[in-house]
Amino acid sequence: MRSFGIVALSVMLGGCASVTRGTTENISISSTPSGVEAAVSGLEVPTTCTTPCAIVAKRSADITITFEKEGYQSQTVQLTKEVSGTGAAGFAGNLLAGGLIGMGVDAATGAATDHKPNPVIVTMQPAVPHAVPRTPKKPRPPRAPEAGT
Repeated sequence: MRSFGIVALSVMLGGCASVTRGTTENISISSTPSGVEAAVSGLEVPTTCTTPCAIVAKRSADITITFEKEGYQSQTVQLTKEVSGTGAAGFAGNLLAGGLIGMGVDAATGAATDHKPNPVIVTMQPAVPHAVPRTPKKPRPPRAPEAGT
C-alpha cells in the first residue's frame, strides 16, 4: 500500500509530456556550404559549433542561431516553440494521470513543445564586395578647329 502511494505521488508530481518526451531535444544545424560557424544563444551556456552539427537544448529555451563565414553574409535564425502532436497528447494525458500539477510541470519545462525549424538549414549568400567609388573623369576642353579647313 505504501509503494502504491509513492507511485501515485510520483505520477502527480511529474507531467506526462515531461515523462514521455523529456525536457530536452536534439536540434540539427547544417548549412550550404558546410564549415560555417553557428553561434547558438538562449542556452544555459552559449554554444558555438561548426556545421554540420547538433546541440541539445531545453524545450523551453528561446533559441537564436547566428551563422557566419568569411566571404558570406551572416544570417540569423530565430527558432519558435510549437506544441507537437505527441507533446499535446502527453499534455492531455495529465487530465487522466497528473492533474493540474502535471500540467503545470509540462508548461514550466516546455515538455509539450518542439523547436521549429528542426533541422535548421541555411544557404549562405556570398558577401557583396564593397564598391570602390570611382573618381569622375574631368571633361576635356573642346578642341579648337584646325586652321585651313
